[in-house]
Amino acid sequence: MKIVVLDGYTLNPGDLSWDALRQLGEVTVYDRTSPQQVWERSADAEILFTNKVVLDAATVGNLPKLRYIGVLATGYNVVDLEAARKAGVVVTNIPAYSTDSVAQMAFSHILNIVQRVDVYAHEIRDGKWSGQADFCYWNSPLHELKGKKLGVVGFGNTGKATARIAVAFGMEVCAYTSKPAAQLPEGVGKCRSLDELFRECDIVSLHCPLTGDTEGMIDSERLKMMKPTAILINTGRGGLVNERDLAEALADGTIAAAGVDVLASEPPSPDNPLLKQKNCFITPHIAWATYEARVRLMELAIGNLTAFLEGNPVNVVS
Repeated sequence: MKIVVLDGYTLNPGDLSWDALRQLGEVTVYDRTSPQQVWERSADAEILFTNKVVLDAATVGNLPKLRYIGVLATGYNVVDLEAARKAGVVVTNIPAYSTDSVAQMAFSHILNIVQRVDVYAHEIRDGKWSGQADFCYWNSPLHELKGKKLGVVGFGNTGKATARIAVAFGMEVCAYTSKPAAQLPEGVGKCRSLDELFRECDIVSLHCPLTGDTEGMIDSERLKMMKPTAILINTGRGGLVNERDLAEALADGTIAAAGVDVLASEPPSPDNPLLKQKNCFITPHIAWATYEARVRLMELAIGNLTAFLEGNPVNVVS
């Protein structure tokens, strides 16, 4: 059985092992695969793994040996599911492997902004503290999280984990979710509307999927609803935010700051307006990429394939 991993580098840049996968068949791992290389590399494969390499209808429909596609991520929009169904190809994904890592990154951004960790680390290297008359140095307000209100947009696994951390900090938490209020955990209330959440919360953290309804939902009108002291956090999907509108809101003081781990186009174009905003703190889509989360991802991916081969597929999205 021929198994091909089209873009294995992000999951395993060298600190994990593919040995468990090799026990299931003949494995070829490519670090990266360009669109022009997809068909050639996939032609004889029965099993394909992809993270971000697109497997469109034309590709899936012209791979007669293909039986299974394992998406090495939670999102599976890179695969044409209708084409897979027509071809009898099972498609699986990896749910919930990075929940705690993503929630941790959301709070890394929050803490960095309210304590100005990145700003002061750079200023100290530039000698700002060394020249002070006092034993301490700060040039802008610092804030406690206790008593502040966090709005969580989307209350799936990462939204819940982020809310749990917020409750531990003594924050008031408001969730925008389809779940009934009675099903929310202790310490988490339900916002009646998205507009209410944006008007009332000190920090808004995005954890919803990117769909036709949510694409560009954070635009100039919604940003104007926020407090001028408010912070926007996005560890969800870059396309949730109109980046030009956010850049303008940060530049003119409509909101105080933003922390984002995802952008609409990755890697970003050098002219992305968010890159120029000093109050926008950007990490390069690494919330999911802790060592522990990648170990889980690898184990779950191999578990998905093993279950398929045994005739009992799990985490099927096709």
